[in-house]
Amino acid sequence: MIFRQFFDSETFTYTYLIASAQGREGILIDPVKTKGELYQTMIEQLQLKLVAAIDTHVHADHITALDDLNQATGCKTIMGEHSKAEFLSLRVKDEEELNFDGLKLKAIYTPGHTDDSYCFLLNDLLFTGDTLLIRGTGRTDFQNGDAYAQYNSIKNKLFKLDDSTTVYPGHDYNGLTSSTILEEKKYNPRLQVKSADEYAQLMANLNLPRPKHMDIAVPANLVCGRV
Repeated sequence: MIFRQFFDSETFTYTYLIASAQGREGILIDPVKTKGELYQTMIEQLQLKLVAAIDTHVHADHITALDDLNQATGCKTIMGEHSKAEFLSLRVKDEEELNFDGLKLKAIYTPGHTDDSYCFLLNDLLFTGDTLLIRGTGRTDFQNGDAYAQYNSIKNKLFKLDDSTTVYPGHDYNGLTSSTILEEKKYNPRLQVKSADEYAQLMANLNLPRPKHMDIAVPANLVCGRV
């Protein structure tokens, strides 16, 4: 299997390229608009046919490359059925399985960071978007975020997966690239709480700054980056 992890240093965003083998169908998860040329160069070098670009949710910190990739390659643009974004080729449902050239990608609805957040599971690889980060979790104070919903999504969905499942987040701010479900159960400081109420209180007191590009990114991402 081909697997590549890209990093956008301006927004600390990870993008993932996956294909079953060189010369086969490829998919991108959470692509960033400013990195479009990089993705296309890698796709050409690996002789892949990009068939899908997926966003885990409507991002607030960067503009998506979904529409650019659709225009350049004809790939499908995909998000969860709860997304309010326009111009999508396909909206997936919770537990729906997408088949890309033999790779089976399972959609998992994980509201909390936003009300349209999804994670995607490929065998033992979990792409968590902003739901579960490495030693952290996505903020819950905008875009209909809900700390109680996020607690349920993590504790009762993601943490029910095998402990050895590799976690690939949508962002990391400390130079870490991956984790596991077991590591996050044991060492994620936000998830050592004893109840949803305690988690909600913790999240309510983070006092995080407003995302710098939010006023530009959210409207753009609601049209798949068509700006």
